Amino acid sequence: MRTLNESALGLVSNLLENPNRYRCAVSQFDAVRIIDCGSNVLGGLETGLMLARICLADLAQVSLLNTEQGLQVQVYSDDPVSACLASQYAGWQIKVGNYFAMGSGPIRAAACREPLFQELKLTQEMSPCAIGVLETATPPTPEVFDYLYQRLPKSVQDLYLLFAPTKSLAGTIQVVARSLETALHKLHTLHFDLQTIVSGFGSAPLPPVAHKTLDGIGRSNDAILYGGKVTLWVRCADEMITQIGPQVPSVASTDYGTPFAEILTRYNGDFYKIDPLLFSPAVVEFHNLQTGRVFTYGQLAPQILKTSFGFGNENKENGEKSS
Repeated sequence: MRTLNESALGLVSNLLENPNRYRCAVSQFDAVRIIDCGSNVLGGLETGLMLARICLADLAQVSLLNTEQGLQVQVYSDDPVSACLASQYAGWQIKVGNYFAMGSGPIRAAACREPLFQELKLTQEMSPCAIGVLETATPPTPEVFDYLYQRLPKSVQDLYLLFAPTKSLAGTIQVVARSLETALHKLHTLHFDLQTIVSGFGSAPLPPVAHKTLDGIGRSNDAILYGGKVTLWVRCADEMITQIGPQVPSVASTDYGTPFAEILTRYNGDFYKIDPLLFSPAVVEFHNLQTGRVFTYGQLAPQILKTSFGFGNENKENGEKSS
């Protein structure tokens, strides 16, 4: 049976073999390969979709869908716990000197250092390779390589690190593709039995790519918090859903109601001061395969999205819409 890292390796190889097609840049330092997907390169839609699938260890499908509400990033998986929580969740804060990046992807399963893995009773992967996705505009340094190798099993020889800032097309797509992951992580926080989840589907609007980092973080988070909708197919007692369901969507949070960039500014840029119950989709729907009943919780907030995305803001000098 392939590890999560081995599962994602084919997608990474595709980027390595076709950098011009994906408008990415590849560099190598001994056994470490670095792929810039949107910092000093253009990247693009395909790159963003590939980056999202790599984050999910190729255990989910990710695509763009044009709807009456605009472009949506959709993701679905028949193994959502492994794809989203063991791989995609950005649970590794990588701090080395002045370097900082949020780390996600199957490299987390190889390191297996987060409490989440113990809570989910997931064992450490012994893989010959490790694949990490870094949310940052800064390429990792040799000091970062050493830091990672020290925390990975000795079985890991080849290290692949992909990076892109949120204020890039690829970076925006890979963050917005986390609608399903946020629902699962919220359910885990609320002590819902994740083993009862059979399949999952999520979608969220693709925002305009921001010019500033704070706006990029804000828009990509708002897409999920105020525009994301997740459907989960479960097999459990209806009471399990009705007891926890109302707490799952983002509206259950005390910080709900204003664009994320404003919330982050209110807490002086400290993510960890924000109410953790905020980080979830706007709407979560449960389809209980055991009883045939459907339960829907939450609400979309299109007006907050319009404000966050800059739609309708007129430039007073030339009358053009700003973003």
